[in-house]
Amino acid sequence: MRSAKHPDLHVQEANCPPDEGNGTNFMGPGPYPDFYIAVPIIYSVICAVGLTGNTAVIYVILRAPKMKTVTNMFILNLAIADELFTLVLPINVADYLLLQWPFGELMCKLIISIDQYNTFSSIYFLTVMSIDRYLVVLATVRSKKMSYRTYRAAKIVSICVWLFVTIIISPFTVFSKIDSEQGRLQCVYVFPHPEILWWKASRIYTLLMGFAIPVSTICILYTMMLLRLRNLRLNSNAKALDKAKRKVTLMVLVILGVCLFCWTPYHLSTIVALTTEIQQTTLIIGISYFITSLSYANSCLNPFLYAFLDDSFRKSFRKLLDCRA
Repeated sequence: MRSAKHPDLHVQEANCPPDEGNGTNFMGPGPYPDFYIAVPIIYSVICAVGLTGNTAVIYVILRAPKMKTVTNMFILNLAIADELFTLVLPINVADYLLLQWPFGELMCKLIISIDQYNTFSSIYFLTVMSIDRYLVVLATVRSKKMSYRTYRAAKIVSICVWLFVTIIISPFTVFSKIDSEQGRLQCVYVFPHPEILWWKASRIYTLLMGFAIPVSTICILYTMMLLRLRNLRLNSNAKALDKAKRKVTLMVLVILGVCLFCWTPYHLSTIVALTTEIQQTTLIIGISYFITSLSYANSCLNPFLYAFLDDSFRKSFRKLLDCRA
């Protein structure tokens, strides 16, 4: 039985899988008072900033007619995934402070499912955005129109991504349950015996489906894209992309880079946990919380990237504010 929401960077005892929960059942105010105070503050800041920023993104894209583009449809779904996660983050803070889970098993399954949606949906929507960028570049190189690249098609693709992610996270929902650990009720993954093998399988599954496969796909797509643009510059005087398309491609690349920066330590910690036994020390626990906070922070960083990189987003937001005033 393992807690469900914490990076796997520490081992508690022999023959037991590392704890991957949100920290409430192995750390209290006694031995680690600094963490007990700091973690809720950090999570609360992420929640407040994430809710404000993602709400603004959703509002602008839904209300501003000029924002209804294919790329913005995928950005809208990214913002929805981040918004859902930040909405339930206060429950994680309450769980941490109370040192046990008071919300029942149904809420346990719901919160873990939303957390897993956050883990998987971001990288898969970025994969779809990368595929879209590659197709745009390919069409530009060949001087062809993309009649199938419509806002309606982007909606259908987005629904398919949500359905695909729902299938991926379904095992986590099934195994999440309420269990008593050290006399306290905890929202944990309850794996069948042998528990250690099921735990390892779940971590490898997350590593492959939530990181290795989509990131490899993205890297291959952008490598092919750069090669095509390089060949075009060598063999033709035509411009590869106009200014607007270059800006959109840059924005997708920056969003992808920030996502990888926030999530790579989390997935590297999985590799460490699967291959190494590390003693639980204050330093290791601090690193674990830093990794968790970094992955959570990705949910509040994207809106700033949109505002910084997209002139149309800033203009639409100001225009809507003026209209509301």
